Amino acid sequence: MTIATVRIASILVGGCIAAFALSAPAFAIGGGGSGSGSGSSGAGSSGGSSGTMPTCKKGQLYDKKTKRCVKQSSANVTEENRTDYAYSLAKVGRYEEALAMLDTLRNPNTAEALNYRGYATRKLGRTDEGISYYLKSVELDPNYAQVREYLGEAYVIKGRLDLAKEQLETIKTICGTECEAYRDLNEAILKP
Repeated sequence: MTIATVRIASILVGGCIAAFALSAPAFAIGGGGSGSGSGSSGAGSSGGSSGTMPTCKKGQLYDKKTKRCVKQSSANVTEENRTDYAYSLAKVGRYEEALAMLDTLRNPNTAEALNYRGYATRKLGRTDEGISYYLKSVELDPNYAQVREYLGEAYVIKGRLDLAKEQLETIKTICGTECEAYRDLNEAILKP
């Protein structure tokens, strides 16, 4: 074998190992996270990645009830669980899978589902589409701080700091200046 052949084989083997490692569940069997609840509105909902659940390999989802990965088509998994799992996928950069998970919902028109759909589409570079989902979410729940944070971040991307600051002021009335939604949007505005 030539040195070039050995190097190519080494790169291919390394790539296969990395692909295998990344396709495995991101937690030990029986482990799991605390879950994020329904992402409901009000001062207690701060959003952010600290409330996301573990993610599973493609075609599966994390069932909060059994605390393990199950087939995505499992009929026993609640709508709330599917919605929260879609957000967990989006938070780890699996945006297309998050959108596909949201497509499995019987009722995709909840404030949380629309917010997470907006988040995934915005992260895919479809900012205007994301904004449209955020606005629908705000219509359903005007006191949902996390959607206002993400809407404000989308406005920052669009260069509309005036609209982002309006969202920041609204978040302030919902949960004050110490909640995660306020802090994160404020930081995005200060460092566009």
